[in-house]
Amino acid sequence: MKWIAVGVGALVLGALLGTALSVSAQSAPEIPLVIEKNRFQPDVIKVKAGQSFVLVITNKDKGPEELDMQQPRIEKVIPGGKTVRLKMPALKPGKYPFVGEYHSETAKATIVAE
Repeated sequence: MKWIAVGVGALVLGALLGTALSVSAQSAPEIPLVIEKNRFQPDVIKVKAGQSFVLVITNKDKGPEELDMQQPRIEKVIPGGKTVRLKMPALKPGKYPFVGEYHSETAKATIVAE
């Protein structure tokens, strides 16, 4: 009987921990970002300072684009016609510009952490 109680307790604890982990993983907000005609849309993204988030980047162009951010240092190639989920770190208040390295004249945007 004692082993059954311990086993049931472990199952309940495991379920609670699994729920807590999935809730915290889901708490990072998802922010859509589209690449179309060699431009980022929107070109200004507002996020909550101190909270990580996920950029869901959809490249509607045929060719690839590389998101290039200096601070924090992030480089990510988004293939043409594909969607990429990019986990972003919590940012301090401020402005964080980035470009599309392959079309840096037109693909420009800024993340504003407030």
